[in-house]
Amino acid sequence: MEKLIITGPTPLKGEVKISGAKNAAVAILPATLLIDGICTIDNLPNISDVKISCNILESLGAKITRNNENSITIDTTNISSTFAPLDMTSKFRASYYLIGSLLSRCKHAQVGMPGGCKLGARPIDQHIKGFEALGATVDISSGKITASADDLIGTSIYMDIVSVGATINVMLASVLAKGTTIIENAAKEPHIVDVANFLNTMGADIRGAGTDVIKINGVEKLPGNSTYSVVPDQIEAGTFMLACVASRGDLLIKKCISKHLEPVTAKIVEMGANVEDIDGENIHVWCDARPTNVNIKTLPYPGFPTDLQPQMGVVLSTANGTSIINESIWESRFQYTAELNKMGAKITAQGKSAFFEGVEKLSAAPVYATDLRAGAALIIAGIIAEGQTEVYNLEHIDRGYENIEEKFRKLGAKIERVEE
Repeated sequence: MEKLIITGPTPLKGEVKISGAKNAAVAILPATLLIDGICTIDNLPNISDVKISCNILESLGAKITRNNENSITIDTTNISSTFAPLDMTSKFRASYYLIGSLLSRCKHAQVGMPGGCKLGARPIDQHIKGFEALGATVDISSGKITASADDLIGTSIYMDIVSVGATINVMLASVLAKGTTIIENAAKEPHIVDVANFLNTMGADIRGAGTDVIKINGVEKLPGNSTYSVVPDQIEAGTFMLACVASRGDLLIKKCISKHLEPVTAKIVEMGANVEDIDGENIHVWCDARPTNVNIKTLPYPGFPTDLQPQMGVVLSTANGTSIINESIWESRFQYTAELNKMGAKITAQGKSAFFEGVEKLSAAPVYATDLRAGAALIIAGIIAEGQTEVYNLEHIDRGYENIEEKFRKLGAKIERVEE
């Protein structure tokens, strides 16, 4: 078993380059199944979710050439299977995007039930509603989701809740459908815009991504034969911004999109730290005093992102005063608070709310990542804690952060990955 050993406290200083967005990449890769040809994808994050996605695509008949650790060329001309095996799909949540892509391209998909972080109930009823509205038949049994259709016909679909996954999946299913599909009450996250931009680059006709109404005019095929670069990862950028505030450091965060980070920036400034948007792509963050307490409520974009809630929790655990986080997206996102309490934090989690009574400092302890973003939060906690912290369950962290310990090490953190 691998673990991270972190010796703190250390103020982070220097500059860090942000990788491609994990949440965009794991949707764009299944979207390549819609292409009757070849495409090249650049700025792919070198993370385990991307590697598994590529393995699944190869099992379906795609041919993948790895140009370098952040670029691949994919030939999906000859897809030979519409069955994605459970042993691979169970490792991450975004495997359900295979359903929309295979259904649209091949009129059939059989995908093992998706896995991923255990954040509470994560139903796919809105996905199924969309597929059925387009004319598909969907069955869930024996640990598999099977969808099939003679033809997919464009229609209007209203999402009962704002769902990122369902918005993307229905968009994928609609690209090759006959006629026009309109998704109302659509999610607006940056990675939805990125998936739409990718598909349009390959020959799709999608309009309105980034608003709550998306219009997809079905096309006969996507010829591809283009190159696309994945958008920078707003969650990785936000993670380093909050790590800077927690450690009272001074960071230049490079190759990000500052517009995507406005909800985080607003809260950082409210806490008394400093953020300078240099040119829309580079952000300077610094903090030279103990942050003050703030209240947070996670919301769909452009609200405060749920994927930065645990990292913010670390900041608030040592902020001056009492703070409250209300989690409106996932019902089990406060599992990490028990680990922070082992380090001396004073956090009371009740249902979808948590109360953070700020302490002067955290102390080192062995802690266990319960999910991807909780893992990043515990790394930050180890960096600001006194003593030697051991972080376990690194497989969660490796799903979404590229070379995370190397990036933190370059900023001055004393962090080492070892085999136990």
